[in-house]
Amino acid sequence: MPTALPRIQVTQTPPVAEALDLAAKEWPGVARSELVTRLLTAGAESVAATRSSRRAERRRVLEETRGTMTDAYPPGYLEELRGDWPA
Repeated sequence: MPTALPRIQVTQTPPVAEALDLAAKEWPGVARSELVTRLLTAGAESVAATRSSRRAERRRVLEETRGTMTDAYPPGYLEELRGDWPA
């Protein structure tokens, strides 16, 4: 199909061939070139969901631990630290 968009080549290594065979079972009758596109799209969605999940977990842990280390630094620590800074 003619296009002005850049194209890529994908070598059908054993893992790629296995992924294409699996995709063909999920989407029967679809051309292998379209299977590549669908697999890439599904993979990108999976990566985005994983990243979002990790980000949410980090935020949850930060919220959970917020304010739990109030005795880690003595009173006046920050002012004392800033006293060493040039004015």
